[in-house]
Amino acid sequence: MGFRHRMPEQRSPHGKTNCHQNIPLIPFVIEPVTFHHQGETESVVQEITVYTARAIHTMNPSFPVARAVAVRGERIIEVGDPKSLRPWLDAHPHRFDDRFRDHILMPGFIDPHLHPSMAALLLQMDFITAMDWRLPWQDVTAVRGRNGFLDRLGEIESAISDPDEPLFTWGHHPIWHGDIDRETINDVSAARPIVVWHRGFHSLFVNDAALGWMGLRRADMERHPQIDAETGKFFETGLALAFRAINPYLLAPERFADGMERLRACVHHGGHTTIGDMAIGIFDFEMEWAQQLQSLEQDDTPFRVLLTPFASNMAGGDVGPERIDEIRSYQARNTHRLKFGNHVKMFADGGLFSGLSQFGEPGRIDGGHGEWMMAPEIFEKVARLFWHEGFQIHVHCSAELGLDLALDTLEKLQWERPRFNHRFTIEHLGLSTLEQVRRMADLGALASVNPNYIFELGHAYWQNLVGFERASQMARGASLIRHNIPTTLHSDFTMAPAQPLNSAWIAANRLSENGGVLCPEERLTLDDALRAITIEAAYILGKENEIGSIRAGKKADFTVLEQDPYEIPTADLKDIPIWGTVFEGRIFQLGG
Repeated sequence: MGFRHRMPEQRSPHGKTNCHQNIPLIPFVIEPVTFHHQGETESVVQEITVYTARAIHTMNPSFPVARAVAVRGERIIEVGDPKSLRPWLDAHPHRFDDRFRDHILMPGFIDPHLHPSMAALLLQMDFITAMDWRLPWQDVTAVRGRNGFLDRLGEIESAISDPDEPLFTWGHHPIWHGDIDRETINDVSAARPIVVWHRGFHSLFVNDAALGWMGLRRADMERHPQIDAETGKFFETGLALAFRAINPYLLAPERFADGMERLRACVHHGGHTTIGDMAIGIFDFEMEWAQQLQSLEQDDTPFRVLLTPFASNMAGGDVGPERIDEIRSYQARNTHRLKFGNHVKMFADGGLFSGLSQFGEPGRIDGGHGEWMMAPEIFEKVARLFWHEGFQIHVHCSAELGLDLALDTLEKLQWERPRFNHRFTIEHLGLSTLEQVRRMADLGALASVNPNYIFELGHAYWQNLVGFERASQMARGASLIRHNIPTTLHSDFTMAPAQPLNSAWIAANRLSENGGVLCPEERLTLDDALRAITIEAAYILGKENEIGSIRAGKKADFTVLEQDPYEIPTADLKDIPIWGTVFEGRIFQLGG
């Protein structure tokens, strides 16, 4: 029998290199050989490749640690050690590859909730944030204080040579940067259009020049309940009016494609092999789909994207059976890396970063109030439609009243049409009570948690918004596990770095950005934290039979680490270097 393969020293980049990082994605490909007999072509099955490693953490409790994994094509044949694999090897052509002999293999990391299109848009902007950011092409240093923010904004404005070019920044938060408004930004520049996007994405401020550039009339702004025309603030559903005006610039094909390349680099550097786009269509469904198809459905993209569309727009009043048919029709578009399933995304209350969540009693320290992203009666109507059609519903919930809305609706729907294994998922789980956690368990709800809330907002919200008791228990962990609620971690990128080890580190340590530990009783064990970025994330996405652990029959997706997370202090988890990934049997090394 004939086989050929590329040896490690013969590797070469396939096509694209991200222009912002000069880091090629380097796939190693084992190619099948074909034999020709009297005009016919017969494909020969690929040989088995056995990868040996210092340790393979399978995330399978029945077989937790191994030393070798046999791969054929894109599938795992068996995991174990060279001796236990011998029956397969005696029966089939094979080779050993020991390039990972000093490394650790984990199941390919999964982030079940991020936003490629939002990231592609924001990664084109100048970051002015209260936290440091490590991006593949640059490090962004934190800026704090009102004067610091305005000084940095002024530096960026002065550096732009074209006087007509609009300036977009992302990362402002009033807790760290003070309040700003239309007049404040006018003082930076009265001539240049400037848009200052809130750290939480759910709101933005503009100056007068930007309003003129956007072509917005004050009368139109004043009619919208979630736009403050006087301060130049657009928030929650009011953003839709702003999007219509600025999307032609932000989503221009060349600019948006460049942002998607940056997103691709971030995903690979985080060690992902699967991500979930938890709300495709946030700007323009067809445009976003076309750009992902162009940028991500490429031979050198080392990850897949599982796409979840909106159940409806925020108004939702006219959604009907035709929307069901439309969403189901998306599955006919599925490609190798981009796949729609039986999932929809809904929204309850406003964002936690923006302070627009619907907080339960006793409310906020400052007496402020939250916002609904979907009116409760509309939320229930839309959820009912998709529940009765058997969809898995994912609900953005930021604080206690938003979670109540989701659980009240779920309970009603269970009475109307009981469903088993429905996997109704609470996304984010910012502020909650233990009674709500128990109710989640009673109703069969799942949890997809953003642990960055505790790191970035825990101390700040203790001091400024809701006090210590509630702020310290944000983004629960251990109580979910105690109630046997399947729990995963996500970044909601760019609400947190697209780095699963960072998410696991926060969940296992409960450290806030000032170094304090908040509610250690809610810390995940190391094993639960690592399960939350592998097999539990696969379960949330309904793909647990294909990905998330290393076992026979699953996709050959691995994240290759240079340190063993089970052998180092949990405090060092986020700093483990990632060597690269294996995606469906193909090796993609970082750097090179």
